[in-house]
Amino acid sequence: MARFNKKTIENADNDRPVVYTLKRGGDPVYVGIAKRGRVQERLAEHLGEIPATEFSTRSYDTLAEARKAEEAKIKREKPPFNDQHNNG
Repeated sequence: MARFNKKTIENADNDRPVVYTLKRGGDPVYVGIAKRGRVQERLAEHLGEIPATEFSTRSYDTLAEARKAEEAKIKREKPPFNDQHNNG
């Protein structure tokens, strides 16, 4: 788990698709997916928008695997900033 700030985002793995989890106080507040080459960009988009203090990423070989993992994680953890998945 890394602190959620600009400097640590720059160190995120950008070479493969990832599922990332933004947390606050140890609780997930948002789960997202990023394509290869867009990981750092996607994380940076959430700075100041989602009240997170730390983040983690898990890399996958394919975008399809990452999408499936993201959907399962959102269903399991029900992060509050994933409204579109929690209410549908």
